[in-house]
Amino acid sequence: MSPSPNAKDKVAIIKWLPWILLLIAIAAFVWLFASMRAPSEAKWEKPVAPPAEQQIAIPNSDGLAPISSYHDAVARASQSVVNIYTTQVMEEHPYMDDPVLRRFFEYHGSPDSQGATNLGSGVIVSPDGYIVTNAHVIEKADEITVAFNDGRKSRARIVGTDPDSDLAVIKVEMTGLTPLAFREAPSRVGDVALAIGNPFGVGQTVTQGIISATGRTGLGVNKYEDFIQTDAAINPGNSGGALVDAKGELVGINTVIFSRSGGSMGIGFAIPTALVEQVMNALIKDGRVSRGWLGIEIQSQMRDPTRLESSTGVEVLNVIPQGSAAKSGLKVGDIILSIDGVEMTDDNTLVQYVARKPPNTELHAQVLRGGKNKQVKIVLMERPAQEKTEEPNVIYDDGFTGQPNYHGDGQGQDAPPMSEEERLRMREELLKLFEQDAAKR
Repeated sequence: MSPSPNAKDKVAIIKWLPWILLLIAIAAFVWLFASMRAPSEAKWEKPVAPPAEQQIAIPNSDGLAPISSYHDAVARASQSVVNIYTTQVMEEHPYMDDPVLRRFFEYHGSPDSQGATNLGSGVIVSPDGYIVTNAHVIEKADEITVAFNDGRKSRARIVGTDPDSDLAVIKVEMTGLTPLAFREAPSRVGDVALAIGNPFGVGQTVTQGIISATGRTGLGVNKYEDFIQTDAAINPGNSGGALVDAKGELVGINTVIFSRSGGSMGIGFAIPTALVEQVMNALIKDGRVSRGWLGIEIQSQMRDPTRLESSTGVEVLNVIPQGSAAKSGLKVGDIILSIDGVEMTDDNTLVQYVARKPPNTELHAQVLRGGKNKQVKIVLMERPAQEKTEEPNVIYDDGFTGQPNYHGDGQGQDAPPMSEEERLRMREELLKLFEQDAAKR
């Protein structure tokens, strides 16, 4: 009797089963060996961007296609940017009444009365002739000439200056001017920035960069600082000019640069439009800026960069009698943590915040006193007039000659007068030189 087909199949399976199991075991061993070596033999792979549907959308407030040219923005803004030339009449040299010294000065170049011309820029802010510029551009000016983009020129008068913010308003008796629109949205780091001005007197020029930082304070440039930092080239003559965005709207007023050579090094600062508008309106309305005042001396909390925990707040070092802080109950040693919910990270933040508020504004401060939080209500008083302080020595002054003048280092200052003894000695030496010269002839 022959075996059945099922029996034959079972015999065949039994015959090949060992070989099948062996192949499975070998495959398992190879896989295990490869997985154990994989971490040590892993190779670096170039990072690949996530699929489009997984990418985070970058906000685009404009909703427009990428800009390939800024011609339209510049065309709009440039007609509102002016060149400012100021002339200061120099007094006659005190020794010009001496005939011997006068002869010397006339031969070598007389320092008699003459016009010292400085250069800057400005921005038209109203159709009836108001122009914003830097206070240092028109400082000590006896005559101000404004040159417009269309070739016209006009004399200007000073409406008001605010040296604490380095802003000023001048006015020309002209109408039909085109004011520059102010940007409403706050500036963002990375936004395109275009600087328009008259660098070195070569004529209206546009440079392009980005907003490098916002809210720069503590530079020691102005008493009230809230600078926009940009790498758009700003050079002598740009002071008072416009920093505009890609639409041609005003972002800030170009003010100063950090420079070791006198030229642009990619670190320029502009006063933002929020501060410009506040100061401009006050100067046009009252001819001066009225600011809130706490009446305290402060310092930032000591910070150790090696400590992980942050230390914020501003310590009260002194409370001026009859000032706003004294009347509100603030005490020496209090640490002001926040005002109106805004964290006071350092003394500059506090000073800038208070300075933006008009007198009689009510503030609500959170104070740390004796380890306990306390709420203090403060009504601001008007800041009293301040004595003029020494100007900083780190910022470039935009002079007409384009030469660097670091404030406070003595450059650009009038030389001290000679003593009477020195004057007589110089007079005698000059007489001898004149006699020798006459003898040769």
